Amino acid sequence: MRIDILTVFPEMLEGFFNCSMLARAQKAGLAEIHLHDIRDYTTDKHHKTDDYPFGGCAGLVMKIEPIDNLITALKKERNYDEVIFTSPDGERFNQKIANSMSMLENIIILCGHYKGIDYRIREHLITREISIGDYVLTGGELAAAIMADSVVRLIPGVLSDEQSALSDCFQDDLLAPPVYTRPAEYKGWKVPDVLLSGNQKLINDWELQQSLERTRLLRPDLLDRP
Repeated sequence: MRIDILTVFPEMLEGFFNCSMLARAQKAGLAEIHLHDIRDYTTDKHHKTDDYPFGGCAGLVMKIEPIDNLITALKKERNYDEVIFTSPDGERFNQKIANSMSMLENIIILCGHYKGIDYRIREHLITREISIGDYVLTGGELAAAIMADSVVRLIPGVLSDEQSALSDCFQDDLLAPPVYTRPAEYKGWKVPDVLLSGNQKLINDWELQQSLERTRLLRPDLLDRP
């Protein structure tokens, strides 16, 4: 999988993608993550990528020209399955979207900034708009990092135990059950006996029960999904 991230602040993401699982996935050739500075694609002599909006409202708007130039240059090299814009009014990112995105080959993620982007970009260049929540950030870099992290970890071979991703929260619209590790007792706090029983059926039944109870208590909205 290849992910191209378009941003005016690539330095915000460089460290994130060069650490831990994302770095290992790239070194193993399982994922490619490329950061592109939108400023490199503007013809403005001052490398400006924003301007005042028509209509007189407050704030600045990202210009169409450098973004179009960059997306056009990338599309000349390969086909893209999706061109995604990180937008607070996009569809809410969730595990099902992450699962479907992990099956794609090439995606572009455009990080918004300022008051937004020239709407013609959304009308003519973007294929999907995604939000990570009902709040506004200073830019889309964190959203792009979250999406990339969530998607790349699902690629076969990225996690040492591929079954681990299948048991994550939200894979079946349930929260994960409690997990424990050694020691079995600490300060008198004990691990549930069933997890030490060695009876896998009982353990599976206990985990499902715990998932249902925690979801009902903490996220009952998940149980109402069709």
